[in-house]
Amino acid sequence: MKIHPTAQVDPAAQLGEGVEIGAYSVIGAEVSIGAGTRIGAHVVIEGPTRLGRDNQVFAFAALGAQAQDKKFAGERTELVIGDRNTIREFVTCNRGTGGGGGVTRIGSDNWLLAYSHVAHDCQVGDHCVFSNNATLAGHVEVGDHVIISGFAGVHQFCRIGAHAFIGMGVLISGDVPPFLMVATDADTQGRPRGINSEGLKRRGFDAARISAIKRAYRALYLGETTLAQAREQLAAQAHDSTDVAQMLAFIDASQRPLLR
Repeated sequence: MKIHPTAQVDPAAQLGEGVEIGAYSVIGAEVSIGAGTRIGAHVVIEGPTRLGRDNQVFAFAALGAQAQDKKFAGERTELVIGDRNTIREFVTCNRGTGGGGGVTRIGSDNWLLAYSHVAHDCQVGDHCVFSNNATLAGHVEVGDHVIISGFAGVHQFCRIGAHAFIGMGVLISGDVPPFLMVATDADTQGRPRGINSEGLKRRGFDAARISAIKRAYRALYLGETTLAQAREQLAAQAHDSTDVAQMLAFIDASQRPLLR
């Protein structure tokens, strides 16, 4: 363990083997940091917050502050972060709220780049990339392998399905099904622009799987059908494709309007 002399670590904090704490960082009570995690200079981590193993947190990040929510009344809530995440400069991640489940959760192997923000009660999967200034409002759900480009923002309670790609500066105000690519129109509102084919290829999706996802996208977005009619087409296609079945399950679970 390596703790800089200027760092302030609460005696109640739990630090795993090989943890490093940089100059002038502040680690509060009820903070747990897993083995091999490196905390840079001027980082503030408030509890209750749990970080897993082998994370790297860069200078001036602020993790575990109370929710930016007027309904928050001081109830005990948590921030839970998995393993092997890279959290860059000035990233902010807030704890949950009692009314939102009490936990903000970030998975493993994610990259949160400078100035990105994860608000209260968000649920973020694994292998995601949030580029500079990407921002999630409260209660957002993000699946695995999602890329959110710089200066993009996601409205509260929205969901983004696995393997989706959100373009630079896009504002998301509805649920984004898995595998989609979303870019700006004439304004900054996000519009579906096909599927994330290049990303899927990089992750080992073969031509047959990608073709099935493209057929589902055409049924959902390129025809003159209603959402209910498009859903019927996806239900038929789902018999031959687990990926289409995943899209269908996502749509059926939506509480907000689908981005369409």
